[in-house]
Amino acid sequence: MKINKAIYYLFGASVLVTAVSCNNFLDTEPITEQGIPVANPLKTATDAENRMNTIYAAFGNEYWQLDYGMNGDSQTDISYAGADNVQNFQQDEYRIIATNTNITRDWKYIYGFINDCNMILNYVDEINDPALTAARKAEMKSEASIMRALYYFHAVQLWGDVPLVTKAVIGVNSGNFDEVYSQVYPARKTVQEAYDLIIADLEGAIANAPAGSEKYRANKNFAYGLLAKANATKPNPDWAKVKQYTSNIAGVNLLPVYDNLFDGLHEANAESIFEADGNAGSVWAWGSSMFLGTDWKKFNVPSNDLVKTFSDAGDTQRMNSSINFSPVAWSDNYWPSTNYPFMYKMRKTDGTQNFYVMRYADILLLKAEAAVRTADYTGAAGYINQVRSRVGLAPVAVSSETDGIAKVLAERKMELAFEGQRWFDLKRTGTAVAILSQQKDGNGNILPYAANINQNRLLWPIPQGQRDNNQNLTQNPGY
Repeated sequence: MKINKAIYYLFGASVLVTAVSCNNFLDTEPITEQGIPVANPLKTATDAENRMNTIYAAFGNEYWQLDYGMNGDSQTDISYAGADNVQNFQQDEYRIIATNTNITRDWKYIYGFINDCNMILNYVDEINDPALTAARKAEMKSEASIMRALYYFHAVQLWGDVPLVTKAVIGVNSGNFDEVYSQVYPARKTVQEAYDLIIADLEGAIANAPAGSEKYRANKNFAYGLLAKANATKPNPDWAKVKQYTSNIAGVNLLPVYDNLFDGLHEANAESIFEADGNAGSVWAWGSSMFLGTDWKKFNVPSNDLVKTFSDAGDTQRMNSSINFSPVAWSDNYWPSTNYPFMYKMRKTDGTQNFYVMRYADILLLKAEAAVRTADYTGAAGYINQVRSRVGLAPVAVSSETDGIAKVLAERKMELAFEGQRWFDLKRTGTAVAILSQQKDGNGNILPYAANINQNRLLWPIPQGQRDNNQNLTQNPGY
């Protein structure tokens, strides 16, 4: 097989043009001294800035505009798949197969995003352009490191053991063939190795990362937040580090009115840690129309379980900000056409919708989780109650670790619905199978597909197309 074809399948067609400069790439054998020259693809400050823009423009990509929300919510008790895509039904009902096209494209997207980050990390220091200062180079590398860590954090949670590609392959010769081969035909590395890379990227990025006030860039606060999440999620969590890194986040606080987070009038607000800038330019925010509107049946349809959770808690503020009911021209097994729900946190359908990658309420509840895990039940209740107080709910007490985790999860479910968090929350806390196997419909009956969930289904399969083109990739159990 030719290496160019392998790069295509690893990163996807959208990356091939930038990653490989020759249409007829060198066969893996024989290799000659001449080979394909390896030269810096970034020549000027403009080249580097354009590559940085590419990293942030990814927020207008299908992965972020559609799949991220589906992956985090439709696989849980937050929502049903909705719409009519059989690939999404497989996700929703825990019967994904290795040829699922959503899984295949998300692999390609994530590794394509990582490749863009690697282009900066591998080559920006070699640019000899006085317009690109040493300080800006260091800042670019910090931003790229944070974003690479973010994408590896997604990958390791979705697939478990994953390849750790750290080089943007642009050419091959006799001197770099072994390195190129290992990057183009990578084997999977352990979950622990993935977290080691994630944490190293983030810790190394903090010194030169943009200030926390830079809400649209991978900033110091976001790096601290990711470090906290990684330390909470990795094998053998380090709760002392979680406490440390959440406490390092500065200059943010809860907005007084919950609905202001999503009304489109308070972008880059005081609660935002990092958000995608839907400016109808480099990030055309088309995703809102996938979730809201009566012209066709939408994705991520709010579940009966979520509505009941809000109602039982008397949480009208967050329910009204999260779910919008409307008459529609269709019905399904879950909702009548006269009163059909839509997720409502993405409300602007003109292409300018911002969305949060991380906000402070998420961090407060992570602090509560760390407090529970270290037997500080009073402290945990205090963090939970800060979040509850904003929406007028009575304070709660925490009496034990089991009770505390249940209350953290309940609060995260209501606070962060439709923000792509629930699937990962349940997996991190070891409660996914127990909770998701008990999902119920509007009549209180356990959903027929809830029985499909098991430990194997908590990880996705490695896409079959990737394995067909890379014999070094093993498959996850159960697929």
